[in-house]
Amino acid sequence: MNTTKSAELFEKAKTYFPGGVNSPVRAFRSVGGNPLFIEKGKGSHIWDVDGNEYIDYCCSWGPLILGHANDTVLNAVDKTMRNGTSFGAPTRLENELAELILSNNKFIEKLRFVSSGTEAVMSAIRLARGFTKRNKILKFEGCYHGHVDSLLVKAGSGLVTFGNSSSAGVPESFVNETITVPLHNREAVEEAFKKYKNDIACVIIEPVPANNGLLLQGKEFLNFLRDQCTAHQTLLIFDEVISGFRLSFTGAAGLFDIQPDIITYGKIIGGGFPVGAYGASKKIMSCVSPEGPVYQAGTLSGNPVAMTAGIAQLTQCLAKDFYVKLEEQTSYLVEGIEKVNSFKLFKMFKLGSIFWIAFTDKKEITSAEDIDANSMSYFKTLYHSLLESGVYLGPSGYEVGFLSSAHSKEDLDKTISAFEVALRKLLN
Repeated sequence: MNTTKSAELFEKAKTYFPGGVNSPVRAFRSVGGNPLFIEKGKGSHIWDVDGNEYIDYCCSWGPLILGHANDTVLNAVDKTMRNGTSFGAPTRLENELAELILSNNKFIEKLRFVSSGTEAVMSAIRLARGFTKRNKILKFEGCYHGHVDSLLVKAGSGLVTFGNSSSAGVPESFVNETITVPLHNREAVEEAFKKYKNDIACVIIEPVPANNGLLLQGKEFLNFLRDQCTAHQTLLIFDEVISGFRLSFTGAAGLFDIQPDIITYGKIIGGGFPVGAYGASKKIMSCVSPEGPVYQAGTLSGNPVAMTAGIAQLTQCLAKDFYVKLEEQTSYLVEGIEKVNSFKLFKMFKLGSIFWIAFTDKKEITSAEDIDANSMSYFKTLYHSLLESGVYLGPSGYEVGFLSSAHSKEDLDKTISAFEVALRKLLN
């Protein structure tokens, strides 16, 4: 596989950007080699600058649920752009996307558009603190909530701990307001509430943790968190930047039928354009400025181009059986890979249209501690073999894969065959 142009572009990029990239995982350090520079995408396929074609299961890390360059989305965006790309003022399109979401999502009554998932989470945390007039937040090891200072905290050695910053530049004072506990551990949650019961503003969790493997928690644990938060007058935040509109139109909240107090969403509501949102009940959202004392603002919030793309994409997601068909496609792919994986070198975990490959012999993986870091060397070999066969995954064994409605049966069959070839290499 010729990747000469990608290699040349990466060398030049390293003179412009830290590590040659504008987001760390793109540097391919987890899998080795140079990153591919992508030239274009259409449907379920992408092409790099050297002309290599791949079936794409990254889908821009999830939001391209219709695939790349969806014609309906592109046509709508083109029409909007010709009227202007940004005004810093209200537009009709904000109302239209909000109505589309709220009229089909019983779990939120009002929302606020922002420009990214990180911004949505940052705003939700501030809202929870403002509403409850409390300071501390509780998060789980293995859940990622964007690069918000107070959430870049990893667990320490104790069951309930303030832990340590997972990034330089995060003040210790921020860390001391964040309680970090293991995933899927009721005892740790109960101990945290016992110790800090009058000062926990919110519990934040990815209801389907999908940034550090696919760490499926199950409805029982999420219900337990709902009960704990209700009992202690603490807000429950579902970070649905990945799962929202991906597992179902109402996300994990709808899938498990659990009512969180605040929900955050990401780029899927903008058809791949930079956008995010957070939503809650009218009572909680009334605390947000200019109606309330919790300040949050953004020049590009509700950007007309992103709103248009979101309307075009989410309207298609509301089609009859859209999510049923997507899940059926995912099951076909996963079951096909499992058949050729006769020596059980890895396991496939899936939920809806999200899947994950784990080199493990465990029946389930519910926490970051369950992942064997040494297994990533096997993923590295698998990854490059799949690339050579024209299959593109996210360049890390900790990342999940996504299907889009654009993936065809032919795509899935080719992918299963590519896995069969890759597995032979792993066995040799």
